Amino acid sequence: MSTQPAVREWTYAEFARLPDDGNRYEVIAGELEVTPSPRPKHQNVVGALAEFVRPFVRRHNLGQVFPGPIDVLFADGDYLVPDFVFVRREQLGTVTDRGVESAPDLVVEVLSKSTRARDRTVKRERYAHYGVPEYWLVDLDRRQVEVYRLGEDPNRATVVTDRLFWQPAANGPVFELKLADLFADIR
Repeated sequence: MSTQPAVREWTYAEFARLPDDGNRYEVIAGELEVTPSPRPKHQNVVGALAEFVRPFVRRHNLGQVFPGPIDVLFADGDYLVPDFVFVRREQLGTVTDRGVESAPDLVVEVLSKSTRARDRTVKRERYAHYGVPEYWLVDLDRRQVEVYRLGEDPNRATVVTDRLFWQPAANGPVFELKLADLFADIR
């Protein structure tokens, strides 16, 4: 199944009425994007990431981890559904029953054939536009993570192939993850 863009104005109420039919619906810059549900390898790595990040976040009382799918509602016409988000404790008031209604502090997308190009282009641009401080692209095929940080060159990622380091709060604790551990169950 390929992505099917449909350009129009979308309200959140219209977005919320889209069917729960196993597809993933997003409205990105006013265009409806439809992709199939993620595959098992994809979900396996999302789950593994949550298993590693959540204890660190809890231990240091940093905020909350949300493995996707979860709606991130930036503005009318921009309703994205990332694979994983982290919201700092100070921003948890922006998490509602509808989803995350502000820029999360970390957004992660796991690349797949149906989303690879969009994750690297329009979604990366939208996340930067709305002020997401850090964006990771997890590449299962290459077993690496591309890290984009707000304020750095928006077209250039730091490519991590061994150990991933993340500091969710200035002067706070540093999270470290061996990518071999993240990809251990991926075949």
